[in-house]
This record gives sequence, structure tokens and C-alpha cells, in this order.
Amino acid sequence: MKKAIYKLPSHFIERMRLIFPPERFSELMHTFTQKKPTTFRINTLKIGILEAEERLKREGFKTEKVSWYPEAFILRNAGKKELMKSELYKEGCIYIQGLSSMLPPLVLNPIPGECILDLASAPGSKTTQMAVLMKNQGKIIAVEKIKDRFFKLLSNLKEQGITNTEAILGDGEKIWFKYKDFFDKVLLDAPCSSEGRFDTTNPKTFLYWKEKKIKEMVHKQKRLLFSAFQAVKVGGLILYSTCTFSPEENEGVINWLLKKFPGKITLKKIKLNLSNFIPGLKKWKDEEFSSLIHNCVRVLPTSEMEGFFLCLIQKLAHL
Repeated sequence: MKKAIYKLPSHFIERMRLIFPPERFSELMHTFTQKKPTTFRINTLKIGILEAEERLKREGFKTEKVSWYPEAFILRNAGKKELMKSELYKEGCIYIQGLSSMLPPLVLNPIPGECILDLASAPGSKTTQMAVLMKNQGKIIAVEKIKDRFFKLLSNLKEQGITNTEAILGDGEKIWFKYKDFFDKVLLDAPCSSEGRFDTTNPKTFLYWKEKKIKEMVHKQKRLLFSAFQAVKVGGLILYSTCTFSPEENEGVINWLLKKFPGKITLKKIKLNLSNFIPGLKKWKDEEFSSLIHNCVRVLPTSEMEGFFLCLIQKLAHL
């Protein structure tokens, strides 16, 4: 491994030895030293893909299509600042977003006419993406607790021309009291320890990290996931995701839900047109996980994608 890797907390590195496939450990750790390219998706509510490509080309941008998502592109000759100066960006025709971040809405697959809850929605990356997938039809309730982030969400909804979304400044942990058994689908991209975003060139991305932080996040995640379970209809789906590697925040939280509601939920198999993923872990330290956890997905980091965790939950019965 490169010396730069050892800028990361030593205990984090040791945890990664237990999480990553051993034969790929060095390769995967190397991704923490690589600057990710700027990636974005076309807002097809405002512009067609071909027209957007042509306009970007005329402005001098070189882009590469993403094979698994026709609306997504990788910017090859410029960065985020340059793209934000483009006319397409100013018109709300594109949305700058990490590739891994685009996966949860695609897996949840909201369709026009459905009623969707986005439990931790700001700044609106996945909210706006879902609205585009729904062609601005149906209804999204987007909840955000922090006021500054809530106003950023409102701004992004307006800029992207989203009309099917109601933004609520409130606590996602309590929203189910008003909307019990109400939604067809729920997206919970949970607040987490953000290990997938660690970057050895930017110490601010990892200097906060301690196992205590993981424990704090787990408590929040469980409360939000309980709210998601209560808010979704029987037969409905919950997509739980994080941008962290921590098993406590991923498989551990899902295993907790399975134990809390035995026989009332199941985990659906996730199909991804990617090569950089593995199933959920079978165990962590002394905790053995349910065999259903195998249906969860860990997206492994690459030079273009952050590490991510995805789990698709179906509610089978009321409490």
C-alpha cells in the first residue's frame, strides 16, 4: 500500500482488513488516495440526453457515458467548479452527484403515480432524482430536520423544476405518527459515519472518525428505520442505504430490524449491473447475521465510485 494510506486512522485500516475481501484489500485501500472525477446526471424533466450532450460538447466539456444509467455521465476534462459555470448547470438541466449516490433511487425504482417518503432528504440529490424517475407525477414527501439543509433542499427542488415534492422541515424519526402505513415506498439514505468519503488528500474527511461516532450513528439509524417501517404500507418497500463501510451501521442495523419485527419484513434481492459489489457480511466480530443479510449489497470503492451499502426491505405485515 502507498504511504498515503497510513494518514487514515490506524484502527479504521484494521477494520477494513476484516471487511474487504483479503485478495483485494490493497487495491481497495488505494482508492482512498484517488481523487474521484466529477459525475452528474441529466435532468430529463428539462432537457433530452442527446441535446444536453451536444451542448456540453459545444462548451468544451468531454464526457463519458455511464453504462448502467443512461442519464449519468463522468466529466473527463474539467472539475466541479468549471461545470457549475456552464449554462446547463445554471438552467437546472444537470445535477452534480456521485455515481454511488445515484444507486438508491434506481434500486427503489419509484414510478409515476406512487407516493414516496424521503426520510433524510437534504440537499435533495436523491429526492430530485426520484422526481425525475417519476416524471414529476405522483407524490414525494421529503423530510429534513436541519434548517440550513432544508433551505438547500428547497432551492434544489426549485432549480430542478420539481413539482411533485412537498418538503417538510421536521424530524424523520417522528413523521410516521402522521403518515402511518401510508407510503408505497420509503427511501432512507441514512446519516452515517461517511467512511466511503474518506480522502487522504483532505484530512477533514476523516479526522472526526472514532468508533464512538459509529455508535452515535447507529442509534439515529435505528430510530429512522423504525419510522420508515411504520410509515410504509404492507407490501411496500424501504430502501436503506449509507455511504459507510461500518457493519454496525449496515448489516447490524438491518439485523436489528429483522429481530425486532420477526416475520413482518423480508429483504429483497438487489440486481445491479455492476462488477464492484459483494453481498452483505455474514457476521461481524461475535455477531452472526440473519441469512437474509446476504441479499444486501456492499458497493466496493473504485477510482470513480465511493463505497456504499444498499438494502431493499419489504414490509409483510403490521405490528
